[in-house]
Amino acid sequence: MPYKNRYATTKMKRIFLIITVIFPSFAVQAQDTSCRYGFSYEISNDPHWGKDRPVITGVYPNSPAERAGIQPYDIIDAVEGVPVTENVLDDIHLFLNPEGKEIVELTVRNFVSNERRVKIRKECRNIRSISEDQLATAFALYATEYTHERLFSCPFTTTRTKDEIDFSVFRSFDFFDAGDDQPELAKKINDLIKKELMKRNMIYDPVNPDLIIQIYYSFGKNPNYKPKTPRKSGREAKPADDHSYVYRYDMTRDRMTKFPFLPPDAVETEAEYILKLGFRLEDRKLEKGRVIWECEANEFLNESYSLENFAFTHIPLMCMQFPYMKYGRNVQFRLSRKKYNYTGINYNIEDISEIASVDPHSPAATAGILPSDRIDAIEDRRMDRTSQQFTSAYRQFIFSTLKLRDESTRFADANGFPDCMYWDELKYPQVAKEFANRKKLTAFSYLFKYAPFINPAGNNTCTFRIRREKERLEFILRPEIRTENTIVVE
Repeated sequence: MPYKNRYATTKMKRIFLIITVIFPSFAVQAQDTSCRYGFSYEISNDPHWGKDRPVITGVYPNSPAERAGIQPYDIIDAVEGVPVTENVLDDIHLFLNPEGKEIVELTVRNFVSNERRVKIRKECRNIRSISEDQLATAFALYATEYTHERLFSCPFTTTRTKDEIDFSVFRSFDFFDAGDDQPELAKKINDLIKKELMKRNMIYDPVNPDLIIQIYYSFGKNPNYKPKTPRKSGREAKPADDHSYVYRYDMTRDRMTKFPFLPPDAVETEAEYILKLGFRLEDRKLEKGRVIWECEANEFLNESYSLENFAFTHIPLMCMQFPYMKYGRNVQFRLSRKKYNYTGINYNIEDISEIASVDPHSPAATAGILPSDRIDAIEDRRMDRTSQQFTSAYRQFIFSTLKLRDESTRFADANGFPDCMYWDELKYPQVAKEFANRKKLTAFSYLFKYAPFINPAGNNTCTFRIRREKERLEFILRPEIRTENTIVVE
């Protein structure tokens, strides 16, 4: 299939069709208003964590839930003091949105306490308005480097005790054989695990812990290795020939990184080396010595690799299924990255040049921009077009600038689109000229004006030409750069 035709089959056929799936956070809707709390949840079937209760699986940046202190893995026990019981599970969406309540009180619990009460103010907008957050997703291919979603998996094996015990009874932990004479690598691995468990509000207690953590690791030659054909090296090697790597999220660098591991479908005999890292949590409170949870990573490689580096990048990922486990093997993760200019303007989805609302205390509100103002131009790019025209121009812009992309950066996004690519750094000046071309209808590129391939000058200010009845006004805004990165178990 020709390259351009593959683009034509993507979700970009109409930008605003995307809007219905952009907010994966918990939202409520009434009449013409859509509201959100900013968290996602699942009804737990896990006997060890929140059985038959909503469990928070994700908290989204810059959301009411984040501001209220809601945390991943929180269990919701009650809403406005009314307990979550089996008879409300069929209508849990309505139960979590009590009628007439702008501020809702949730009773939640995790490791830190039996329960705590959290008040969340719902964030509501007219359903016909579209935010800059949503537009940044809709126009993501303007700045794929900063805004995209990717899936990746890790060959972790996770097991739990078959005893139906609530893990929240365990509040503290220590490490097995954690004396001064332990190897430096073991100390570093223990410190990484300690950091992750303390994020979950567990307490490090070397005197009387509820749990003892034991780690194990190894790296060496594979005795069962059976090479197929001699591998190419040097100039003979081509990227298409090299399948001995995978991409995963590196939390230490906050980016997707290439790792020299064989893909998940590789068999053991193809690997010259095998790396193993695992840790188990043993009960010291209820039944001494019982293993309640264990996670083990097994990697196949054809080159040497540092166990220490592996621990730094993978321990945070291994811990993401404790205490709430979804996968026994091959855990799949979703990474969502978004970085955009926020002015606080929300657009009328039916008439994109009209301002539907302005967020209080935002740069636009502070400057004096008002709802119902009409935008004639953003950065000298005209706004007197329909949403369909902007959509068509966006698609044409992507097609016409393919030659300015770096093909070595190609990846598939979380929606299965296989040809996402970054801009070629050597062609940034040409890319900037394309964005500056008024005929391209790139008004919404202001969302990414901080990027050097859009604005080489580096001054991140945005000019809005506004029409207010018979007045013609000009506002120069200094946007807030918002970064919204989340990683969740898919």
